[in-house]
Amino acid sequence: MNIVFAGTPPFTLPCLKALHLSEHHISAIYTQPDRPAGRGRKLQQSAVKTWAEPLNIPIHQPQNFKTNDAIDTLAKLKPDLMVVIAYGLILPQAILDIPRFGCINVHASLLPKWRGASPIQHAILHGDNESGVTIMQMDAGMDTGAIYTQATCPIHSHDTSQQLHDRIAELAAQPLLTTIEAIAAQSAHPEQQNNSLATYAPKISKQDAAINWSKSALEIDRKIRAFTPWPICFTHVGDQAMRVFKSEVINQTTHKPPGTIIALDKCGMLVATGHGCLLIDSIQFPGGKPLSIADWLNANRPQLHLNLVLK
Repeated sequence: MNIVFAGTPPFTLPCLKALHLSEHHISAIYTQPDRPAGRGRKLQQSAVKTWAEPLNIPIHQPQNFKTNDAIDTLAKLKPDLMVVIAYGLILPQAILDIPRFGCINVHASLLPKWRGASPIQHAILHGDNESGVTIMQMDAGMDTGAIYTQATCPIHSHDTSQQLHDRIAELAAQPLLTTIEAIAAQSAHPEQQNNSLATYAPKISKQDAAINWSKSALEIDRKIRAFTPWPICFTHVGDQAMRVFKSEVINQTTHKPPGTIIALDKCGMLVATGHGCLLIDSIQFPGGKPLSIADWLNANRPQLHLNLVLK
């Protein structure tokens, strides 16, 4: 089939590579425009564009699909199917209607659970035991389309969002190819989602990563893992924001106020929470690099001490 691919971040690459090696033809790739990034604010291209350029696949980077030119450009490609993975732009109905078999989407959850922008983070935040990938027919709603197929994977107790992200990205390739084969053979029969079971995973901001020590150690640990590698959880030591990268739940009772440092040694920093304690293993202060607590102690840094209350 003549396929147009739309995607932007590294999550899409296992599927894109598998599609490129299949018998189908990728006639064009759509990805987000290059954007300023990093301290120097230099223009940075997407992972998809970086992969596609050496292969000389035509690349399109419209700001949106609100113009006739953008719609006409896609229509002239005469795609049989459009595969969309974490593209980052809303596709209007005029775009969804162009491919002969419509548009299909690869979504990083077991829909209808965790529709929206951050399904991987929310699966960890809420303590789910499993996640997975859904291949669905796109419609005008947010992740509301009929489902072709799903594949599951476990969420381990120490998984970060990055680890779960990578597992789902690799998992997605074969279900995508199987779905495309079924569509090509006109033997695919997508099933409508049960909207009454839907849950939502809204976009995450940096402020969402603030630690509330009155929460339980289990909830805080999930948040630290869910927000690694972005936006990274933080707490305050006086007027300084301290990032927290790695933690472990300790079933220890204390009467100290939540946020109090109750132990500090080379094994880590033990902090009281609303229920249980949290052992912090890795931190970062502004202007510094991430350090294990053992390395921080070896450097004789003054900011942390016993009975200090983190805010």
